[in-house]
Amino acid sequence: MLDGTPDSALDPLSPPEPGESLNFRKRLEELGQMALLIFILASAAFLSAITAMRIAIHGREVTMPNLTGKNVVEATSMLHSRGLVLRVADRIYSELPINVVVRQTPPAGLLMKESQQVHVVLSLGQRQLQIPLLEGNSLRASRIVLLRAGLQVGEVSAVTMLDKPADEVVIQTPRPGAGAASPRVDVLISQGPRESAYVMPHFVGMIESDAQRRLDAVGLRRKVNYVSAPQWPHGSVIDQSPLAGSRLPAASTIELTVAN
Repeated sequence: MLDGTPDSALDPLSPPEPGESLNFRKRLEELGQMALLIFILASAAFLSAITAMRIAIHGREVTMPNLTGKNVVEATSMLHSRGLVLRVADRIYSELPINVVVRQTPPAGLLMKESQQVHVVLSLGQRQLQIPLLEGNSLRASRIVLLRAGLQVGEVSAVTMLDKPADEVVIQTPRPGAGAASPRVDVLISQGPRESAYVMPHFVGMIESDAQRRLDAVGLRRKVNYVSAPQWPHGSVIDQSPLAGSRLPAASTIELTVAN
């Protein structure tokens, strides 16, 4: 029975004390700062792992030093300290002292990976050799002439020439009498005249005399085999070798089988 006294269950809640609200807000801020710190640390660890993986996969990169003008021993040491390997690609005569780097590949400043090779051209010193005349000689004779002069044959190219015998030196580089900047002399030699060739015609069914007349006109040799073949007309070609359409060098021998 209601007696006018407020029920305790319906009493309004008391507001939180000011100190408790401040403590709760401070704890939220601390938790937010801690979460941000954890995120930053996790991001840094992730980036470090990615960087380590890239280094492991691609290898450490180093800058290519300038080797030009350096002695081969000094150049080798410079490359070795960077994990690179020196390879001598060539040697040429130059104004630089002997065994000094004249050129390098790759050039200085390029990023290189460890264990990559660096190719260098070394100087043979200032010695100048006179290039002998090779044109008109055979390639074999030219090799001997160059060896006696302290030189050697370089690149050999060949071309078909009608008026020059095979293996004869036609052009040389450097020219005769010039000073040598390299111990090698490049030569162009003749392959001789191009051999004539023909396309094998179709002789089967042709009369032997007509086939022989066509072969004589181009100077091809022939060999004729006679066989008994009653089903073929007498004197007609019933087989041939090579087959029609084949490529024939001028020195080929044509075999014809003729019905007897």
